[in-house]
Amino acid sequence: MAIALVTGGSRGIGRATALLLAQEGYTVAVNYQQNLHAAQEVMNLITQAGGKAFVLQADISDENQVVEMFTAIDQHDEPLAALVNNAGILFTQCTVENLTAERINRVLSTNVTGHFLCCREAVKRMALKNGGNGGAIVNVSSVASRLGSPGNTLIMRHRKGRLIR
Repeated sequence: MAIALVTGGSRGIGRATALLLAQEGYTVAVNYQQNLHAAQEVMNLITQAGGKAFVLQADISDENQVVEMFTAIDQHDEPLAALVNNAGILFTQCTVENLTAERINRVLSTNVTGHFLCCREAVKRMALKNGGNGGAIVNVSSVASRLGSPGNTLIMRHRKGRLIR
C-alpha cells in the first residue's frame, strides 16, 4: 500500500486517525513530540491487528526536525500517500492582556508554521509533477475556530482554525 503520516498521532484524534488509517491498509507513521510510550502503544495496537506502523519523533515547529522526519519516511519502500496534520499545542487559556510574545510565537510556530512545513515536505514527495503518485493532505481543525468561547483568545482560535479552507 502506502504510508500515511499522522502528526500528533499518539493521542486523541491523532491516535484514532492512525488506527483507522491502518484498518484501511496504510502503513502508518505515528509522529509524536514527547511521549514515546504513547506512540509505541499506537504502533503496537496497529501491528497486533495485522497492520504496519512505525514511530517518528519530531517537533513540527522545528524545520530541521520536520525535514528529518520526512527523510526517515523516504527510507521506507512504500511511498508517502497521505499526511494528517493533527499536531498542535494549546496553553492554558488567558485573556489578551496577559498574552506574551513568547506564548504567541510558540503556538503559531507549531500550529501554523509547523503545518505548512509538513505540507511542503509532503507535497515534495506526493505531487505528480515531482514524480510522486499523488496523495491527500488533511488539516485537522475544530468548530471552535468559527464559534469561539468565553476566554478564547485569538491565538486559540488560530490553533483551532488553522488552514481550515
